[in-house]
Amino acid sequence: MNSTRKLNIVLLLVFLASLGLNWAARRDPTQPNREPLPEMVRTPRYNAFAPNPNFADGKTLQPPVPGTIPRGYLPLHYTAAKEDALRAGEELQNPLASADAGAAQRGAFVFTNFCLECHGAAGRGDGPVTLRGFPAPPSLLAERALNMKDGQMFHVLTYGQGNMPSYAAQLSREDRWKAILFVRSLQKQAAARTAGGKP
Repeated sequence: MNSTRKLNIVLLLVFLASLGLNWAARRDPTQPNREPLPEMVRTPRYNAFAPNPNFADGKTLQPPVPGTIPRGYLPLHYTAAKEDALRAGEELQNPLASADAGAAQRGAFVFTNFCLECHGAAGRGDGPVTLRGFPAPPSLLAERALNMKDGQMFHVLTYGQGNMPSYAAQLSREDRWKAILFVRSLQKQAAARTAGGKP
């Protein structure tokens, strides 16, 4: 027998064996598939406040690992102190350009919804709440506000100052910067009116 014929016989036997194995292992359509690791398919589900035997404290809801920073919430290394407000003024820069029309438009929206009631539409500190006995805030057009750096203004929005509360919980960092852009535009408009001889 030559080698080609032997090879053909071996290949035929392998083919027949594979057909036999295929027939023996055929799927029964009336039975569910075999699950080698059923717990991977049907993992027990625990509600957030349900007891959970998988953790040492028996709770499902676990605190984040120390040092965890939520996405988009980088830490600010400042306190609510005036010294830190001045330091923020030196260290923080507004990442948004005043030429960005979308940012300016969003800043106007934020100002209207969160700042106008105290600071007034033009930023003079004559908002509607002052008519009801609330102490008037300083004008955003005054010399002190004009000289305040963006980082310091961001600190005031973030931590509050005097009667003004913190807006960190209501406004994202980006929205706080956009509100500052709008305040700067109000200041420029007021300066242009003054230069043009208008009050």
